[in-house]
Amino acid sequence: MSPEGALALADWRERVHGLYAEVRASEDPAQAHASWRMQRDDLFRAHPSTPLLPEDREGFDGLAVPAYDPAFRFEARLEAAEPARLEVPTGTDGVVPFERAGRVRLGDLGTLDVWWLASYGGGLFVPVKDASAGRPGGTYGGGRYLLDTVKGADLGRVGDRLVLDLNFAYNPSCAYDPEWACPLAPPGNVLEVEVPVGERVFAEH
Repeated sequence: MSPEGALALADWRERVHGLYAEVRASEDPAQAHASWRMQRDDLFRAHPSTPLLPEDREGFDGLAVPAYDPAFRFEARLEAAEPARLEVPTGTDGVVPFERAGRVRLGDLGTLDVWWLASYGGGLFVPVKDASAGRPGGTYGGGRYLLDTVKGADLGRVGDRLVLDLNFAYNPSCAYDPEWACPLAPPGNVLEVEVPVGERVFAEH
């Protein structure tokens, strides 16, 4: 990585951390979501570390993210689950290990496993794949990310409960650029129902 590339990526990470800090500090989830959408569009459009391919930057007019729906915001306790480990090969970070920290219940939607990044930095990781994954107009086929706290995607906690707001589900970098290899949703992170909120599949792909 060049010095310029390292500084650009560091700046991207700082901006993402700041963006989610604003979300956590807001008392209005819908307003926070609108700001999150706008700032992510700005990052994707103009930042040197955007995951968009050069040909996709021309005419880019924003990511496909539906309006906020409060029915898909949950505050859930982290429940115990059988120990499990994932070792995910990636193109940029080598083999990334995760250990299952527990499970959360999202009302009638089902449950999601919560993973802990078992390497430098640590952090919670919650991918999610719903029934619309891979379908036209649906969500990215490999699933989306809801939490990835080591990279800033942290919706916070209310007491002993995790905030899990599916309106903030977003696509991993490999949804835009095939050079990326991203951890995708394992079986315990698949919902059998469609989730109509959060980022949809990128229009160009």
